[in-house]
Amino acid sequence: MIGRIAGVILHRAMDHVLIDVRGVGYIVHVSDRTAASLPPVGEACALYTELLVREDLLQLFGFSTLLEKEWHRLLTSVQGIGAKASMAILGTLGAEGVGRAIALGDWNAVRQAPGVGPKLAQRVVMELKDKAPGVMAMGGALTVDVSQPEEVLEPVARTRRPAAAAASPTAAATADALSALVNLGYGQGEAAGAVAEAAGAEPDAPTPVLIRAALRLLAPKG
Repeated sequence: MIGRIAGVILHRAMDHVLIDVRGVGYIVHVSDRTAASLPPVGEACALYTELLVREDLLQLFGFSTLLEKEWHRLLTSVQGIGAKASMAILGTLGAEGVGRAIALGDWNAVRQAPGVGPKLAQRVVMELKDKAPGVMAMGGALTVDVSQPEEVLEPVARTRRPAAAAASPTAAATADALSALVNLGYGQGEAAGAVAEAAGAEPDAPTPVLIRAALRLLAPKG
């Protein structure tokens, strides 16, 4: 299994990138959001990868963070969601946006992805809603990337280090806020929904702000 690719970009397109690793070119399919985040041709990059194996096809899919890769794995576990649909959803919402939409049961957000109709969007939310809190809780750890040793690159590129995926403060804050609410005695499902709603209202909010906002949402009404 190829879990990570690091090398120099030879070619970029809307839905894939060609990466040279010691003279071998790997075509890695990516979401348009990930494609837009990659450096120019000739620069180094690193992507987490998932290999799709079929009788007549081998395709490598790339992700900027482990959080994005985990959501791809879960999305493709839903009947009717293949790799193409998963990449469309991730490209439309981003990994953190997918988590928020599913935790809130917002299938209308999921259906904004090209090729995803309302019935399929509802199925995604229904089948993954119970899994969303667990992924959100791991979000901070799943965004952490480590630098790739320079020896993976050809000598001509040794002066450049692969572009590491930056850790997401939003995912880390969301994970910490969710953990805090669960420790206070709230159920994972209700805590995840409140944190997701709070993060949607203030995407760059730090952990303490998210916790306070989520607690207000969870407070008894009336």
